[in-house]
Amino acid sequence: MSKQLKKATFAGGCFWCMVKPFDQWDGIHGVVSGYTGGHTENPSYEEVKSGTTGHYEAVEITYDPSVIAYEEILTIYWQQIDPTDDGGQFHDRGDSYRTAIFYHDDEQKELALQSRNELAESGKFKDPIVTEILPASPFYPAEEEHQDFYKKNEVYYKQDRAKSGRDEFIEKAWGEQV
Repeated sequence: MSKQLKKATFAGGCFWCMVKPFDQWDGIHGVVSGYTGGHTENPSYEEVKSGTTGHYEAVEITYDPSVIAYEEILTIYWQQIDPTDDGGQFHDRGDSYRTAIFYHDDEQKELALQSRNELAESGKFKDPIVTEILPASPFYPAEEEHQDFYKKNEVYYKQDRAKSGRDEFIEKAWGEQV
């Protein structure tokens, strides 16, 4: 019996910090760090960081929709980012660190728009929600050293995440929901 797996793609600042929150859920079959949304084919980490490729740092999630719904994945996503910051995320600044949801079909587009509208109307944030919702474009996996960074470089990952301000923001905005 083959499973009908789907893709979900999100930009939420540093891709190192976007893998673990999704990796731990049943129904998630893989989370790949990479680059999308730009104009350079097969960009390198250094090229993307330079801001010349138009790419976002992003994660591509492979999931089983019979186990975890796209709506649930969207909820997890919103709870990892500051959706009001259009200059990057936390201590990572620049266009490659902006937030975006990249939809793979019309259903994902509609669900993403609906979830963004609900968040905007919730009053949780006083500033406008600036996270873009864009059509998926070619996704280029990042170099191997960036894959599963939180597992391979646990100490450095924890240090970088701690100094970023991400966890303090998440705790203040979402409390124990994450």
